[in-house]
Amino acid sequence: MTPLYPLLFHNNFHTIVWGGNSLKPMKGLPQDNETIGESWEVSAVPSSKSVVMNGPLAGKDLATLTSEYGKLMLGEAVSEKYGDTFPLLVKFIDAAKDLSIQVHPDDLLAKERHNCFGKTEMWYVMKAEPGSFLYSGLNQPISKYEYEKRIEDGSICDVLQRHEVKEGDVFYIPAGRIHAIGSGLMIAEIQQSSDITYRIFDYNRPGLDGKPRQLHTQEAVDAIDYKVYDDYRTHYERKFNKPVPLVVTPFFVVKLMEVNRSFHRKLYKYDSFIIYMCLEGDCTIRINSTRGFGNDVMPSEEDTTIRLTQGNSCLIPASVADLYIAPNNNAGTTKLLEAYIDNKNY
Repeated sequence: MTPLYPLLFHNNFHTIVWGGNSLKPMKGLPQDNETIGESWEVSAVPSSKSVVMNGPLAGKDLATLTSEYGKLMLGEAVSEKYGDTFPLLVKFIDAAKDLSIQVHPDDLLAKERHNCFGKTEMWYVMKAEPGSFLYSGLNQPISKYEYEKRIEDGSICDVLQRHEVKEGDVFYIPAGRIHAIGSGLMIAEIQQSSDITYRIFDYNRPGLDGKPRQLHTQEAVDAIDYKVYDDYRTHYERKFNKPVPLVVTPFFVVKLMEVNRSFHRKLYKYDSFIIYMCLEGDCTIRINSTRGFGNDVMPSEEDTTIRLTQGNSCLIPASVADLYIAPNNNAGTTKLLEAYIDNKNY
């Protein structure tokens, strides 16, 4: 088999009614008038698979590679838990208009209804226009009956917790929590590998085809967590040249890395692949060694190193999860999100 190495993927843009035109320029591509709402950075969702663009595996999609390489790609523990299914999906989101009010089912309900994963996710706010906000959670207890009545009369937003946001804000959105991204926000999203969304209110606006978008208000009744929580924000302290935990869950761990010097990350202990999303700057990632799980062959020298620029993401297979990250000289500080599954503590 071809030795694994850091993988880059072709752009995978999604045109959506609420989308903007900032994702292409962020990636260094020419701006146009296409309303792109999402860039699916690393995806094995059957309807929209990421396709490798670098090295000898170029042209292969992530789902195929996950099936072929198994634990070499995922890690032994991840492979044992998820089989040959890649368990995460990461996106950049450009909300020029408000997203619909929505909720996602948990693993149990999604398995029962859709035979797939549930959808727990997290958001990192990359950019926020003045006055931008998002909804996350309830601001008061409501019953299932009140939920249905408020959907019917269009007042559901009155019982949602509204959060004014700025760059660097983080929100953890467990399955069951009602939420929505407001206009004027660019967000990095890391989630379980699922495309199941229950859209419960969409401001009575038409979709790209001119027709009202489908709502799932009844499906959502049993998916919603009706509890009220004290604090819906994730709080953290920024540190340079040190990974800062943002979200630590059984589904994924996400850390923020702001680096202005070469940085060594040896993550074999977590027994997982790693995803890096470059939020700012320009860096070089070079693998240092392979663990191999019985296949310890290093890739060719030219395949051990990639350049990762703003607005792009890469996947580090579990078998090569020992690497150096170095900001390029003209980039100053590089800001990354690092995502993996913690099989050591869960």
